[in-house]
Amino acid sequence: MGKKNIHLLKDFSIILLSIVVAFILMENGTITSFLTSTREHIILGSFVAGFFFTFAFTTAPAIAVLAEIAQANSIHLVALFGASGALLGDLIIFLFLKDRLREDLSYLMKKTRLKRLFSIFKFKHFRWLTPVVGGLIIASPFPGDELGVSMMGLAKMTTVSFMGISLFFNFLGIVTIGIIANMI
Repeated sequence: MGKKNIHLLKDFSIILLSIVVAFILMENGTITSFLTSTREHIILGSFVAGFFFTFAFTTAPAIAVLAEIAQANSIHLVALFGASGALLGDLIIFLFLKDRLREDLSYLMKKTRLKRLFSIFKFKHFRWLTPVVGGLIIASPFPGDELGVSMMGLAKMTTVSFMGISLFFNFLGIVTIGIIANMI
């Protein structure tokens, strides 16, 4: 097995293991209990719920906690600390995926005919569009920050630029959750 194949296998194994661990923690209620115990502390609860807002398996309980905190407190304060927690989660994903995902995709494209499909990201017009679409995915209350973060990594975005975009779009997403929670 070649060096690249081992690299791909290692990356796939890490992702699979993290999904299995997250699923087990959700199924036995550990994450939900943890989020519930922090919701009475505005700053800590918002930050922790924001952190879990970024991961596919923990998005739903994080939204519930953020909504509950926003109903009893300042939406903007909840969004600020929630977005900071979400930024931390997104940053972990981004730093893991940034170069490695690009290398893995590049390697796979050489092995398959997907090269033409992914070449669209090289056009100037799509370079600015990729981070915007990635940011909108991050802002949405749907699970999938990993996809949005991956798109930004593929766009060869700097870490500082990524942090600004992630914070902005997470803030917008959490403000939206807070507004909807206060309307209900």
